[in-house]
Amino acid sequence: MLRVDLNCDMGESFGMYKLGNDEEMMKYITSANIACGYHGGDPHVMRNTVELAKEYGVSIGAHPGFPDLLGFGRRNMTSTLSEIKDYVTYQMGALREFATALGMKLQHCKPHGALYMLAMEDEKVARVILEAIAEVNQNTIVFAMNHSAVVEVGEKMGIRVAKEVYSDREHTATGSIILTRKGESIQDLEKTADRVVRMVKEGKVVAHTGEDVSLKAETICIHGDTPGAPLIAKAIVKALKAENIEIAPIHDVLNVRV
Repeated sequence: MLRVDLNCDMGESFGMYKLGNDEEMMKYITSANIACGYHGGDPHVMRNTVELAKEYGVSIGAHPGFPDLLGFGRRNMTSTLSEIKDYVTYQMGALREFATALGMKLQHCKPHGALYMLAMEDEKVARVILEAIAEVNQNTIVFAMNHSAVVEVGEKMGIRVAKEVYSDREHTATGSIILTRKGESIQDLEKTADRVVRMVKEGKVVAHTGEDVSLKAETICIHGDTPGAPLIAKAIVKALKAENIEIAPIHDVLNVRV
């Protein structure tokens, strides 16, 4: 039986500002990427999100970004490699303590936004992020796009990397993604779900330029702030189950201990 993880960025609300629909998304996903206060989230939201994940049986991971609350972590920042490493360590440590307090463990780490994209392309950035993650816990699984610097460097370092694909973003010919943020909802849920099923079963997706691209789908991202995200998630779960594809946390998909 094929098996795949569904992940979602969560806990990105802060103060009086609410982002996403975390509790509704928890009904469908198996891994939650929880913001750690730099691009979104705050201590109260972090605790509540871990509590929600525990209630719904969802595995949790850190979602560290640049210290850019105003830009939601989507703007590139001029930072040294040592600063980037410490950003990741600091944020993982904060979330780990909430997890410990609630009897949970960090399963994975997925950098956010501009930090994520930079790590995919820059081997030096990828290495310091992977070093930070491994220092917190060598068994932490790292999410990364196919054919990325994180995958390549992670394999050399002996760190388990889960290959990530996207349900609500178009892929490029290199396996990267098009960062569309127009706030447009996905109208054809069945088509979106079928696209996900094909990525899992065939390892193929049609790129934004029209050609078929090969990739491996071990974890599928559904952005919680995409308009209609719970409906997208529901359609994807239904389509995967119809194809007898098991939906499980990434540690079960990869058959590793965390």
